[in-house]
Amino acid sequence: MQKENNLIVNSDQTNLLKELTSSLETCTRFYFSVAFVNFSGLQLLLDALKEAKLRGVEGKVLTSTYLNFTEPKALDKLREFENVDLKVFVTERNIGFHTKAYIFEYEDYFKVMIGSSNITQTALKSNVEWNVEIISKHDTTFIQQVISEFHGLWNRSTIVDDFFLQDYKQFFENINRVASSKSLIYEKAEYIVPNSMQKRAMENLERLRTLGEKKALVIAATGTGKTYMSAFDVKNLKPRKLLFIVHREEILSKAKETYEKLLPNRKIKFGMLTGTRKDFDADYIFATIQTLSRYYQQFDPEEFDYIIYDEAHHATADTYQHVIDYFDPNFMLGMTATPERGDSQSIFEIFDFNVALEVRLHDALDDDIVVPFHYFGITDIDEIDLSDVSVDNLDEITKRLKVNERVDFIIEKMRFYGHDGKTRKCLGFCASKEHARYMAAEFNKRGVHSTYLTGDDSVPVRQACIRELEDETNELEVIFTVDIFNEGVDIPSVNTVLMLRPTNSPIVFIQQLGRGLRKYEDKSFLTVLDFIGNHTKTFLIAIALNGSRYYDKESLKVAISTGFAHLPGATHIQMDKVSQERILAQIDQEKFTSMKYLKEEYFEFKKMNSGRVPDLLMDYYKYYGAPDPVKFIKKEKSYLNFVAKVEKDQQIKQLLANETFEKALKWLSSMLPLKRIYDFVMLNYLLENQSITFNEAKLEILKWIKTVDDVSVDHAMEYLNQNFFDDTQKKRTPKLANLNGERLSKSLTFDELLRNPPYRRYIKDVIEYGMFRYEREFGKEYYGVPHLKLYEQYQMMDAALLSNYRKSHSAFRGSGLLTNGNDYFLYIDLHKEADIKESINYNDKIIDRNHFQWETPNKTSQGTEQGKNIIFNQDRGVNLHLFVRKYREIEKNNVEPYIYIGKGNTISYKNERPIEVQMELENTLPQQLYTELTKKV
Repeated sequence: MQKENNLIVNSDQTNLLKELTSSLETCTRFYFSVAFVNFSGLQLLLDALKEAKLRGVEGKVLTSTYLNFTEPKALDKLREFENVDLKVFVTERNIGFHTKAYIFEYEDYFKVMIGSSNITQTALKSNVEWNVEIISKHDTTFIQQVISEFHGLWNRSTIVDDFFLQDYKQFFENINRVASSKSLIYEKAEYIVPNSMQKRAMENLERLRTLGEKKALVIAATGTGKTYMSAFDVKNLKPRKLLFIVHREEILSKAKETYEKLLPNRKIKFGMLTGTRKDFDADYIFATIQTLSRYYQQFDPEEFDYIIYDEAHHATADTYQHVIDYFDPNFMLGMTATPERGDSQSIFEIFDFNVALEVRLHDALDDDIVVPFHYFGITDIDEIDLSDVSVDNLDEITKRLKVNERVDFIIEKMRFYGHDGKTRKCLGFCASKEHARYMAAEFNKRGVHSTYLTGDDSVPVRQACIRELEDETNELEVIFTVDIFNEGVDIPSVNTVLMLRPTNSPIVFIQQLGRGLRKYEDKSFLTVLDFIGNHTKTFLIAIALNGSRYYDKESLKVAISTGFAHLPGATHIQMDKVSQERILAQIDQEKFTSMKYLKEEYFEFKKMNSGRVPDLLMDYYKYYGAPDPVKFIKKEKSYLNFVAKVEKDQQIKQLLANETFEKALKWLSSMLPLKRIYDFVMLNYLLENQSITFNEAKLEILKWIKTVDDVSVDHAMEYLNQNFFDDTQKKRTPKLANLNGERLSKSLTFDELLRNPPYRRYIKDVIEYGMFRYEREFGKEYYGVPHLKLYEQYQMMDAALLSNYRKSHSAFRGSGLLTNGNDYFLYIDLHKEADIKESINYNDKIIDRNHFQWETPNKTSQGTEQGKNIIFNQDRGVNLHLFVRKYREIEKNNVEPYIYIGKGNTISYKNERPIEVQMELENTLPQQLYTELTKKV
């Protein structure tokens, strides 16, 4: 019981929710006194309250009507718990109620948490809150005072009975109706400001325009405000004439309304070009591509200063191409949630490879531009056994899922967890059309008004169904579906998503989850109920939720065991113990780097690619949650080699029979993922030009990053000239460029390869993928020399390239300490044994998030120059760069990369040969990374 008082704040390390749930799991009685309780916060405590009930633990909850913030729905839910006594302090005009206290009783002590947090999702998880935890024996004056005060308030408060609740509900609804009418002021243009995503996009669009670029693409998840972003950019740029083009007429009037709202009093004439309206003389025209494709020649090619293509992934279609080729605007913007590739041309190529911004799901959550989600992973009923069924056998999966007891179980869980808002608006994702039909029929039998939609239904039928779901007065609660709502359908009011099929693709999982994340009036969160069975690929859920491009067994296990604590904001992921253990066991058994696993991953992705062979790396770029194709490269030295092997494709094998082409492809592939972009930018330029000068190279690089130093441009040109290659590297690497003074020219070898269309296609793909992936992971920032980004993954040899090392780069390997001038690169394995069950070698260790302990190489003594440079590094101007990894290998014969944690400065030292050094880190380790590197699972 002896414990210091503890300050509880919401951080990526912990939050009040964790403290409350763990206390509810262990206490013998509890007492809450909080000013506000809303359903968003209560939902996160439901399982802990249920567990307390099963243990026979009783509690009292006291809340208030202060400021009318407590939701009747939350009070209604609390009344379902027979073990909880519920009262409300009814506030008077002159008396406020501000208490935020959580009291837990144990056999011989009390735990009291008093501070700033009410029961709301943000107060429990993400707000800046201070709560002090005090542990004290029963008989202390403090505890007696706290309990006495609680009972005093309790005795002055009102029992929440049917009469009170009905009366408060009616009052609450009336108050909200009045409040919602007042909030209309916020729709005035002067009160609408860009969100963080929109600001970043606008900054990058302006930067590209200053470099003379005339086209750009913005990739952002549905619901992040792309239309508003474009309107803000137009507001700043003030084009004389504008053309806004959409693929679907139903979103055209909304786009026009957005522009009219943000651009009032500008004397702009807004018009439409549709099947029913032809406003040719308008200043700002909003057109459907179908109508525009018939009338575009009535305009002058230079008529419009600014043209915007919404849903730009359709721009590869012929109807779009005719329009794009005809017009010559000052600037052209494309916007899309999914940069899908058409069969003929790359969407990136259409917009001159200029991506102004890319915002995916986790970024959108972090920026608070979609609603948070509360995910509950629920172990399916015992009667459902999918352990021996192939993921492709939909008939058998459907047959086994059609169990009446499962329907009852799903409805029971829906009622237990509830939903945000007054009425449920739910999408249920099923395994097949037959499964969707069955679920709708069974739900209707049980009084839950439902329907189903499949690819067999026409667009008008689907739209009518969606309108019914969105209508507050309609009884429809659930649409069951398969496939058609994975992407491209926007139903903002959806507040519940049911995952009713075994997950076989992280991509599909994220797409389905995303259907409910759109912000909507009075919607504060999305409820996601995932019914997790014993299917052999259940662990894919963890990969999808983790949201990290890099993952291995260890990082996934840590994420699961910490409840995915790294996810931003009020998003909450909770799996029951059985599901957790099942997924952890599968991860332990799976070999993520085996050819068997990689083939399964490849063929699952091929299905996502409409069954077409994804022979290009850029095929993987378009989907959030797609496999990392670099894993395939590592297995077979180039992606094309991997495809040839798994597809047994003779045509590709014949291409690879050209030794020069195969070697060039392997060399380019070996640099992926890029850690600096300069080299590939120059090669990309040489695809279309015979040579590139130093100044041209610098200008091209500045299209991708904010600034670049001359010495690095020089180094990249020399690197492409193979100045730093040893004899072995020169033998196995065709020379693609020749440097003469300040001009880098395309070599004859490169020129010959590019004249062959298939060779050109695959070389261009590697270069394109390398640049776009770099942009996604490094952004536009300049990282200096050495060109190192905090917490990025690196191999030992990367430091040579990134520090402009001017000797053979292949020599930059070997011991755990490599140097280039005053830059010292320290490579450290935290666990010295390959077997991850071995204990940590404590000579090299993370002491805490700000301090690190390291042993120098064995021969280093304090009196040598190297020794002095290490122990007096700050005085001598020596930079100690730290690269760490948890294990050298997690899977056999697969060496793990290092993570750059920044520079450290020596603060103490002892011993000789080796010297033991303690360093202070210049950057505090992020909690997620600290946990991942130190936690044993």
